[in-house]
Amino acid sequence: MPSPSHKQSPPAVDAPTPPAGGPLRRLYRWVLSWAHSPHGLTALAVISFMESSFFPIPPDVLQIALSASRPTRSFLYAGVSAVASVAGALLGWFIGFGIWHFVSQFFFDWVPGFSPEKFAYVENLYRENAGWAIFTAAFTPIPFKIFTIAAGVFEVPLTTLVVASSIGRSSRFFLVAGVMWYFGDKAKVFLDRWLEVITILLGLLLVGGFVALRWLPTH
Repeated sequence: MPSPSHKQSPPAVDAPTPPAGGPLRRLYRWVLSWAHSPHGLTALAVISFMESSFFPIPPDVLQIALSASRPTRSFLYAGVSAVASVAGALLGWFIGFGIWHFVSQFFFDWVPGFSPEKFAYVENLYRENAGWAIFTAAFTPIPFKIFTIAAGVFEVPLTTLVVASSIGRSSRFFLVAGVMWYFGDKAKVFLDRWLEVITILLGLLLVGGFVALRWLPTH
């Protein structure tokens, strides 16, 4: 990936508060630095791809920053994020299916969000309904990378992964795009603070609605 350039940068936007911790804070600011680069769209695609299998910073932070500078391109940024993220989910599946026994300890030791306990929990979710579990992780702030790699480890069908990831990731990124397109830079502070809460609530409402439909009488 080329280094960020500041020679042709769009108007600066205020960065959201980065997460605590030195390394993550620096990585967070590095991601945001691409919002001021002519290569921002390429960086968004690469970060969205990597985040689906191993990268710790979600692409939403860069998508919001780019959209705040150019609201008319909000849906383009969402589309790029969605496609790249689903492609990255496929990489995660192949990591889990093909080489997990060789790299599992590295992920547990160095990639935030990974642990043997969480992996066992995801396995139980996949036994109940893999599609719903992947959709929920794709749409909400739950670490998506755990679910993509676990899908390969526990041999979830690729079609289930692709369909559930496509719906969940597209819903999340286009929700952000719609808010940014309509409200512009005014929406940035709100989304920086409340996006995770909003996606959790919407995810719960959606799952609850389908559960209710399942139990409605058919006559």
